[in-house]
Amino acid sequence: MGESVVVKWLTPPAPLPHPALDIFPHLVAAQFRGTAPPYAALTAELDGREHLLALVTGYLPEARDGWEWCVDEAEAGRTAFASDLGHLTADLHLALSTFPEPGDAGPIDAGPIDAGPIGAGPIGAGGRAEGALAEALDLTGGEDGAWLASRAGALRRDLAPLAAPIGTPLIRIHGDLHVGQILRWRDGYAVIDFDGNPTVAGADLRQPAARDVAQLTTSLDHVAQVAIKRRSVPPARATAWTGAARAALLTAYRDRLAERGGPGLLDERLLRPFEVEQECRELIYAARHLPRWRYAPMGVLRTWYPEEKIS
Repeated sequence: MGESVVVKWLTPPAPLPHPALDIFPHLVAAQFRGTAPPYAALTAELDGREHLLALVTGYLPEARDGWEWCVDEAEAGRTAFASDLGHLTADLHLALSTFPEPGDAGPIDAGPIDAGPIGAGPIGAGGRAEGALAEALDLTGGEDGAWLASRAGALRRDLAPLAAPIGTPLIRIHGDLHVGQILRWRDGYAVIDFDGNPTVAGADLRQPAARDVAQLTTSLDHVAQVAIKRRSVPPARATAWTGAARAALLTAYRDRLAERGGPGLLDERLLRPFEVEQECRELIYAARHLPRWRYAPMGVLRTWYPEEKIS
């Protein structure tokens, strides 16, 4: 509106509580500036329950989302952006790591987090991942479905760590962090859309930071698949770009956590299990809502599980 604010209308309206209404005030208090500044929320009582109708945030000039600017980077073979994304994600997680526990109304301490374990992992993390694989296998048909079934054993092995207790800190996470949620604008990068993951019902609000990181890294793989399909980038070059971009992002993320006193926030043993689960969820999303998207997660999985790596 008038290159001043952006009004995001929720259709349909979302019943409260809503993640954004908790997270935005906390990010402001924690002095996290890597998002569009939140200004207001419009709510109303509908059928006897309060609902969120719209969110109002600041307008970021010349903004483009990652499904545009990041595909351009993949086509050009550039990876310098990945360090910026790693720093942005680490800063976001450090801010969210100070989110009060349920029922804690105490003041926000935006200082370094306690890097030690703070409890068991999300209840049912392993079961939820196994369920995602089972559903992906059930919903993916044809040649892709047959290929996926042939890799089911390898996929289950990579998901197995999620069945064990998780000792890494559990924090409020973004929950749907991919390059499409990261705007490149006139003055840098901004992460947006704190609505949670629309494809996961009943997800825990507090999860390992590795969940967000894994979704972000897999989205780089998806960008490579988009570049192959829509920009005719040779597959080998796209795969090499993904590897370099992933490595730069993770290095920058680790360095920023260490620099700001939170090196224990990321448990790297969880990255591949969460990545595999995310690809299963991408297949479920494609089957239910956007069939033409199936090529992206299938392309990623075929890259991860070639014939010579299956026993």
